[in-house]
Amino acid sequence: MSTDQNQLWITLSGLPLRIALEWPYKKSVSGADFYVLHATLTLEDSGGLQATAAVQLTLTVAEVLPSLEPRDSEAPTINTLRKAVDAKDLEFMKNPKRVPVPFNTRRWNLKRQRWDFGVADEATVSRFLLRNLYWQSKAGVTRFHVLNAVDAQYLDTAGEGMLAAAKKLADEGMIRLEGEYAMATPALIARRDEFERDRRAAQEALEKKHAFERG
Repeated sequence: MSTDQNQLWITLSGLPLRIALEWPYKKSVSGADFYVLHATLTLEDSGGLQATAAVQLTLTVAEVLPSLEPRDSEAPTINTLRKAVDAKDLEFMKNPKRVPVPFNTRRWNLKRQRWDFGVADEATVSRFLLRNLYWQSKAGVTRFHVLNAVDAQYLDTAGEGMLAAAKKLADEGMIRLEGEYAMATPALIARRDEFERDRRAAQEALEKKHAFERG
């Protein structure tokens, strides 16, 4: 596995995830026209709830990637999984069943010739940074790199946009900024109830959707 399982990845709804990817991508043995990569997503602070997925990368997307090696495919794979969680397509359970997650041209915009995970406005970027830094801090990360290329791709924003949002949050006293690195302030940690409530609400919404589907 290439992905650092200690790395936290935050969804737009506020769910903190640890994502383990089982490299490499392999051609589907079923004869279908896609490559498969197994993934395990663990929901932080949930007592070990997990979702397991089989990422199905289509041949069309494979053609636009320089290679299927982690250095070229890891970032969009992580973001495809985050968008699947955003869409409530994955359920976190004690003993999850592996679910197929399409990695197709919905994620690669043929017209724009770039990854497309949805554009985040300024308020969304700021909220994402606050939640991200809270959960990173809770996990023991003291200095967080704001210009994370995977997060920038997920939010469809340039690094300059991430840094501008961080500077505004620093002016408001929510974070302390040293160059491209951010640290949580007491003012940010004081909002722990808000971030924890957001996580619980997002998890409950996801669970409610799957409970409805099961009837």
